[in-house]
Amino acid sequence: QVQLVESGGGLVQAGGSLRLSCAASGATFSSYTMGWFRQAPGKERSFVAAVSWSAGNTYYADSVKGRFTISRDNAKSTVYLQMNSLKPEDTAVYYCAARYRDYDILKYDYCGQGTQVTVSS
Repeated sequence: QVQLVESGGGLVQAGGSLRLSCAASGATFSSYTMGWFRQAPGKERSFVAAVSWSAGNTYYADSVKGRFTISRDNAKSTVYLQMNSLKPEDTAVYYCAARYRDYDILKYDYCGQGTQVTVSS
């Protein structure tokens, strides 16, 4: 069983930055593709970014390319999401997810409880 705990959310003005963290425990972190999803009120959960378990390749939703950066630190069992140039439409609950030895994070095996990000205009 993998436990994922997100942190780093909060309230920020448009144009600002936040860095989300997701600490994992209970598994061999390096064997998991890690990703971030978000869900805004009244909308479905959507993919934001992922970093693969083997080569560390990164993937982004078009809406965040060039503004968000995902990274991982296997020694700390932590994945990060650096969010720059934030927009009000980035407001959502952000969830960390993990997929065992597979690049397809959309089929995640585990998901955290989420952290709220609010971007004011």
